[in-house]
Amino acid sequence: MFRATLLLAIFVLPAPLHAQRTRALEQLASTMAGSYTSAEQAKSDTSYFEIELEMVRIWPKRRDGAWLYVEQATADSKAKPYRQRVYHVQEVNDSTFTSNILTIKSGESLYGAFADPAKLERLNPDSLERLEGCAITLHRRGNTYTGSTHDRDCPSKRGKAVYTTSEVVLSSDRMVSWDRGWDAEGQQAWGAEKGGYIFIKRGR
Repeated sequence: MFRATLLLAIFVLPAPLHAQRTRALEQLASTMAGSYTSAEQAKSDTSYFEIELEMVRIWPKRRDGAWLYVEQATADSKAKPYRQRVYHVQEVNDSTFTSNILTIKSGESLYGAFADPAKLERLNPDSLERLEGCAITLHRRGNTYTGSTHDRDCPSKRGKAVYTTSEVVLSSDRMVSWDRGWDAEGQQAWGAEKGGYIFIKRGR
C-alpha cells in the first residue's frame, strides 16, 4: 500500500485560441482561487495527509489570461510549503480551458505570499519556468470543471516514476486532485491509490 501523497496538477499547453480575459475565464479563475484543506479526508482515512492549499489571483492588469500564485503545505509545516507554483489559465472556448503551471526560481523568499500582498509584488515573471508536457485541459459542465494531463506527456524524475498523470475535478466548494507517478512499464510508483485528495474550500 502506497502512502498517499499529493502533487497538485501542473498545467501547461500551447497557447489556446483565446488568451484574453473573458467572462467564462473569470468564472473559472474565481472558482479556483481560495484556501483549501484536506483535513476532513485525512481524519477519515489516515493514508491521506492533511494538506493545505492556497491559491490567490495575481497580476490583475494582464490581459493574457488569469494568473494565480499557489502554495501547498502539510498542515503542520504551513510556513514551509513543499510545492510552490504559478498557474496561467487561458480559454480555448467558453467550455474548455488550459491551466499552465510554472515553477518559481529561488521562490523561498516568497513563502507565505498568499497572505502577504507585499511579497506578491516581488514576484517577477522572469523567474518563472514552465513545466513542459504537464498541462491539464479543463472542460466545464455546468458549474463543474473536469480535466487531466495527456497520456504520458508529463515527465517525472521522482523515485522510479518516468511520467506523471493528474486528474482534477473542481467545483465551487471543493477540488479533487489525483496525482500519480508511473514507471516505464506503466506500474504506479507513487501517489494515492484509492482516489484523489479531496480539498474543501474554506474561503478567505
